[in-house]
Amino acid sequence: MLPARFEYHRPGTLEEALGLLKSLEDAKVLAGGQSLIPVMKLRFSAPAYLVDLNRVPGLDGIEEAGGVLRIGAMARHNQIAGSDVVEASSGLLASTAPQIADPLVRNLGTIGGSLAHGDPAGDWGSAMIAAGASVVLHRASGEREVPASELFVDLFTTAVEPDEVLAEVRVPVPTAPSGGTYLKLERKIGDFATVGVAVQVEMSNGTIGRAGIGLTGVGSTNIHAAEAEASLAGAEPNEAAFVEAGRLAAAAANPVTDVRGSAEYKRHVIDVYVRRGLARAVEMART
Repeated sequence: MLPARFEYHRPGTLEEALGLLKSLEDAKVLAGGQSLIPVMKLRFSAPAYLVDLNRVPGLDGIEEAGGVLRIGAMARHNQIAGSDVVEASSGLLASTAPQIADPLVRNLGTIGGSLAHGDPAGDWGSAMIAAGASVVLHRASGEREVPASELFVDLFTTAVEPDEVLAEVRVPVPTAPSGGTYLKLERKIGDFATVGVAVQVEMSNGTIGRAGIGLTGVGSTNIHAAEAEASLAGAEPNEAAFVEAGRLAAAAANPVTDVRGSAEYKRHVIDVYVRRGLARAVEMART
């Protein structure tokens, strides 16, 4: 199918883009287009205006400064996957990026577009929750920073307002020994996750100082497994602690039975993946 008629704008600066979003009613931001264009073709979305960010400079940088990894919203998935800065700063993000969709999507899709789309099957959302990241939202009148754990409101609904642009992702770089990984169950390469689990651990004097856990594809949003995280704070990194965290994470999920598996099966996978991810993250932190 062809999308409904729309008016196309290609601003040259972020300020121009924000001005357009402020003045135009029913406008959508176009980043990589890997999510927006398909839903427009299916007529699930029919915006009157598209504001294309691909000619706006300065939105695709990746750098680490002052203990914060900053990733521009227009950074492509493959750009992140191949970044030495990301690999050195965050094992979790380095693990997540190569598992996004397939090579074609990774070449065009952007991290900002993926997060703003708010798909509960999106991998970046869980990774950002586990990493304790935040996003920077710009509008004509200023900017604000929103924790990733508060970004996802409901199914395909985020805290990004219609006149805002998600311009940057900020990920705190752990100062203590740390490790992180993303485990994803999919039917075939490029498929949406049946279940995905993002885990990050920071150690403190031999115990777990902080743990982050995000869940993919098992609710109406990416899920922050806060109770599972809390159970690990100050705990010895042993099997008993991992089993309890896996149980609590599975309880936090709200999966549905579909062609990818039953709700009971998906909860079991969460349990197993949390335990497996924690063991791997702790091993990384110790090396």
